[in-house]
Amino acid sequence: RIVAAFGSFRFVIKGGLAGAAVYVAYDQGLLGSGTQGAEALRKAQAALPPAIQEWTSYLGWEVRAVQLPPTPKFDFSPSDSWNKGVQTVMSALSVAPTRACEYTVEGWKYVKDLVK
Repeated sequence: RIVAAFGSFRFVIKGGLAGAAVYVAYDQGLLGSGTQGAEALRKAQAALPPAIQEWTSYLGWEVRAVQLPPTPKFDFSPSDSWNKGVQTVMSALSVAPTRACEYTVEGWKYVKDLVK
């Protein structure tokens, strides 16, 4: 019985941590649009170095020669990429019947030329 109670206690803790992670991601705008995600990334890039400095001073570590590498710059918009992909697929679907007819006509001509 103790093992079963411990297992359910672990499940509750893991579920709580997962729920908290989803809440924090939603609260910071990571689950929103691409613009909101890019803004959250900029906030994180600005807040990370001061936070590390604060924790190292709090823990008594002295960081002199250690420099963090600069954060990578991303010029990528998920929403623009998504829109481009949707436009490409819709364009291909809109010309598909015409292309199918053209390829069918070309195929029949090829077969007729082989039979002659």
